[in-house]
Amino acid sequence: MKLFLRGLLVLLGITALWQLIIIIFDLPVYILPTPVSVLSTFLQRFTLIMHETKITVIETVLGLALGLILGSLAALLMASFKSFSFWALPILVISQAIPTFAIAPLFVIWFGYGMISKIATAVIMIFFPITSSFFDGLCRTDQECLDLAQTMNAKKWRFFWFIRIPAALPSLASGLRVATVAAPIGAIVGEWVGASQGLGFLMLNANARMQIDLMFAGLFVLIVFSLILYFIVDKSLKLLIPWA
Repeated sequence: MKLFLRGLLVLLGITALWQLIIIIFDLPVYILPTPVSVLSTFLQRFTLIMHETKITVIETVLGLALGLILGSLAALLMASFKSFSFWALPILVISQAIPTFAIAPLFVIWFGYGMISKIATAVIMIFFPITSSFFDGLCRTDQECLDLAQTMNAKKWRFFWFIRIPAALPSLASGLRVATVAAPIGAIVGEWVGASQGLGFLMLNANARMQIDLMFAGLFVLIVFSLILYFIVDKSLKLLIPWA
């Protein structure tokens, strides 16, 4: 209840500041629409906005799930084989040095204008935080636990499954929280570069047609979706990894 009230107060404060800026600077609607006009547009175009939102939600969730799987596997391989880690780490850094906007058009060319290119863009954005955080956790396992397992002649897979992975899960959870925030951005960037549906496509077209109120309505829905997704992931991680 406290969290809901705090969120409501923050929303009211932002709305009041928004309206105050419009009044003080006398901004026209094509620069910054009023909160009332954005709410009115949202209600009038509710069906359209929800249809486009559904596409973006699917792209984001699939991209997050796929990025989590691939990032976790990459971290496990890097922690298991030093030679793989030696070559993989520079590639990971390079992948983050290249702007997403530079890669996204290639994905559109390779995978088309459908969901696959948007999912690939989301995966690229979240792959590094998941891999790096999980790999760091795997490398920071308590040495005393490892020594104890070694004295008991534990096999290598038992080291990972019962000691290193559980100890690294809090680090993975931190990376996943960061990835949860980045995943919607990846999907939206992919839709901006080339798409025929989705919230990014809706906002891009609304901006081109000077329908700024519709663009803000889509942006508002994106913010709400991102907050809900982060809240779900955060609560799920606290239940699944209570020792974190």
